Amino acid sequence: MASTTEDLSHLPLEIRSIITTESSDGIPFPASPIPHTHRTWARTFSSHPQVYLQPSTLPQITKITHLARRCRRRLVVVGSGHSPSNLTCTSSWMINLDKYSRVLSIDPTTGLCVLQSGIRLWQLSEALNKEGLALPSMGSINEQSIAGAISTGTHGSSLQHGLISEGVESLKIVLANGEEVSCSPTERQDLFRAALLSLGAIGIVTEVTFRAVKAFSLAWEQAIDSDSKLFAEWETKLWKQSEFVRVWWFPYMRRAVVWKADKVDENDLDTGVVRNYDPPTSFQDSKFGYFVYHNLLALARWFPRITPWVEWFVFGLQYGFGNGEATTTRAVQPSYKAFLLNCLYSQFVNEWAIPLHKGPEALQRLAAWLHRLQPGDEGYVEHKIPFSAEGLWVHSPVEVRVSDTTVKTSAERGNRPWLDITPEDGAALYLNATMYRPYHRDPSYNATERYYEAFEWLMRDLGGKPHWAKTFAVTPEEFASKQWYGENFHQFRKVRDEVDPLGMFVGPWQRKFLLGEPAEEKDRLALEEIGFEQEPAKDGGFVVSGQQNVVVPA
Repeated sequence: MASTTEDLSHLPLEIRSIITTESSDGIPFPASPIPHTHRTWARTFSSHPQVYLQPSTLPQITKITHLARRCRRRLVVVGSGHSPSNLTCTSSWMINLDKYSRVLSIDPTTGLCVLQSGIRLWQLSEALNKEGLALPSMGSINEQSIAGAISTGTHGSSLQHGLISEGVESLKIVLANGEEVSCSPTERQDLFRAALLSLGAIGIVTEVTFRAVKAFSLAWEQAIDSDSKLFAEWETKLWKQSEFVRVWWFPYMRRAVVWKADKVDENDLDTGVVRNYDPPTSFQDSKFGYFVYHNLLALARWFPRITPWVEWFVFGLQYGFGNGEATTTRAVQPSYKAFLLNCLYSQFVNEWAIPLHKGPEALQRLAAWLHRLQPGDEGYVEHKIPFSAEGLWVHSPVEVRVSDTTVKTSAERGNRPWLDITPEDGAALYLNATMYRPYHRDPSYNATERYYEAFEWLMRDLGGKPHWAKTFAVTPEEFASKQWYGENFHQFRKVRDEVDPLGMFVGPWQRKFLLGEPAEEKDRLALEEIGFEQEPAKDGGFVVSGQQNVVVPA
């Protein structure tokens, strides 16, 4: 529905005048008449965009970019807001593509599907399943839009798969000049590699051509055991025993859950030899367990020393107090259900990718630091972390996943993102350190900051890079260094600067982590949003606000 100037009465007169001038083309300006508050899923950050837009057609999207340029506004595209950082926050114009989410075509024979970019993964999974197809791999959630999953480097956990974006055949993007362009490994390859992990800094992804696979069910099982068994099988069996494997490591108990899954033979499903069935409801998935754990986490904010006991109690009820085969849980589920994980509560997440073979060293050093082990103590290794863990108690588990982006992507094929965090010559291990925020309240005593400072130091020491959509503290200079991205980072910057020279898709997050601060204020981009001030929100987290640009009608 077209907005009237009364709908936008909260906007400055200059902007309303420009929008009114452009209304004669018959293309609606799909702005919400109600002030919108954007919140991340975890409520870590929130913001109040000046305009909240939900376009449903391509002409509306191109009109938005045209008006944003005339009104000198930054554009931010959001989906589910699952990143716990302020990446998606803005005081300028916000676009949500939930109404631009149709499946344009599906070829059941080839698996090739053409999608509007706002479709959520759960919607896509339903549409594919009706055609006997599925996504080859998934992360732990399905609330993301396909464009959001691609743009942030979402991954699953398998040595036979890499990023979700490896299934992308081509993209269409609306650039800052309002033009929709196509890109692929054979057409505008540099732009394609930038858009495959764009962090909202390139343009508006409008269409995705993706290759799905034949629908499949996964027979999975999980069991808990000592982490010493995990380390003993690391190089031989652990990650190769099934197509999909993921691990949850508990630092205080020194135990780990191993989840493994393989595809079920289609004939076995068709003949009824194997049937789909769900696992028993777990402690955490029950209403009682969810409530108990949530309140124990809240109690631990005031009495942090109980945290190891909470880990033992809750995850003992969840997985079993013993070890080995007796703790095994099994199920057979369609892939779109089997991959999913209950994220439980509001949380900070800090995830890095390191070379796979360094995993045991990483976990053993982290455990030695957290337990403050001394020479002669059981499990002692020299952690070398130059920060004290005295009085620090952290949440669990640490999620441990793998991928190998070299299987299906590479620079030579033209489909490896410039900003892919994984090694170019082998498998990656992802370590995800989670700190819960019970009832949207941060852990006390600066626990998160202290934990993440040490965690990031260790990850750097092991040659790691941070997941772009998570929490981290890294400078553009570090990203650009030869040890990190080197020429790939400069190539991404070059593409970004070419397609968005005025900074329509640049805000404080992109400036802080991708571009770096300019030498002088006059060197800022004409349309970029400047600075983020933040203040505590009443319901937890922070409200952030950026500085609006001066309206200068074109």
